[in-house]
Amino acid sequence: MKFIKVGQLITYLLTLFISVAIGTVLVRGLPIIHHALQSPEIIFAIKLSLYTSVLSTILSFVIALPIAYILARTSLPGQHIVISILRIPLNLPPIVSGVSLLLLFGTTSFGHFLEKIGINMVFTVLGIIVAQFFVNAPGLITVLKAAIESVDIRLEYVARTLGYSPIQAFIKVTLPLIRNGLIAGLVITWGKALGEFGAVLILAGATRFKTETLPISLFLHMSTGDIEGLMIISSLLILISMISMVLFEKGGRKLYERGPTP
Repeated sequence: MKFIKVGQLITYLLTLFISVAIGTVLVRGLPIIHHALQSPEIIFAIKLSLYTSVLSTILSFVIALPIAYILARTSLPGQHIVISILRIPLNLPPIVSGVSLLLLFGTTSFGHFLEKIGINMVFTVLGIIVAQFFVNAPGLITVLKAAIESVDIRLEYVARTLGYSPIQAFIKVTLPLIRNGLIAGLVITWGKALGEFGAVLILAGATRFKTETLPISLFLHMSTGDIEGLMIISSLLILISMISMVLFEKGGRKLYERGPTP
């Protein structure tokens, strides 16, 4: 009983600590958040953040779904090595991810080739999307793989005996059953893309009205000592994060409560 009481106390203390830390920002930022609608720079940062985060999330989904299915349903040669490599960005500091991308696209023959054909990743909006994708796609793969594995593969086999192809069986049977996990993965991927800073800073830079996403704008305001702008942007990011987590909980709760199919 004492152990449980100590655990409960620690839980409440950590909850209080997080609430106070976040509340300190919101108390200062929410009363002046309407100023964001009067700042062309913040409006630009909001629009660019939404644009890049949505595109990178769509790209992550298009790439992650087939990969997750292959990893969950087939035995890929060297699968353990492949999974380990795919998960590297999850454990890398985002700044290191940004350095890796900067070197790849800025100093290699591959990067120079892309630049010659008009695809420039360095210090561009396209670089923001690529950085967000690189950091967040592995996480979405992990979520979707777990969701697919929670569906009994025998259901797909039954669908195939009824005349469905493997792709049709996945679309008609598995995809509807992983809807909650899919929604949860997309929401959390979008939220993380919206808040990505380190990799974006290194690859795309921090240029006002060009590569200025909300996290980059926060960095620029902090660098110039603009406390009001800092509080406004911080509050916006906190609110977006909170909304994302609420949607994540609603979308993912049923999946995780149900657990894997025996």
